[in-house]
Amino acid sequence: MPMVYRIDSEARVVVAAGYGAITEEDVFGYQKEVWSRSDVAGFHELIDMTRVTDIVAPSAGRVRDLAALSAEMDATLAGTRAAIVAPDDLAFGMGRMYQNYRELNPLTVREVGVFRTMEEALVFLRMDRALALPDAP
Repeated sequence: MPMVYRIDSEARVVVAAGYGAITEEDVFGYQKEVWSRSDVAGFHELIDMTRVTDIVAPSAGRVRDLAALSAEMDATLAGTRAAIVAPDDLAFGMGRMYQNYRELNPLTVREVGVFRTMEEALVFLRMDRALALPDAP
């Protein structure tokens, strides 16, 4: 699975990373697996798309569906933030689309930001240290 994650309990953040070519199944699977866990309630999220080489068959409709699913799973995430690091133009554009759909969804209680660099994302998350990324699959 090209989407992998690790839980940093001390920093209260889920750190995820995409590797290689990712599909909508990878992203939806990650969303459902991680955010259905009770032990990450109230955690922030960092998603690093730096090592993604291809987003297979991206569509605006599926981004909207992902944003809706994410918003539905937000109940325990009030006051948290999700940062997406996406230096590539396609990943950045898809991330911004996701951010906009999230902002329009009335169920959203989490703030989402999309950034070109890890440094910007860490500032947004109010992290005072670097976060270790999960190992490649």
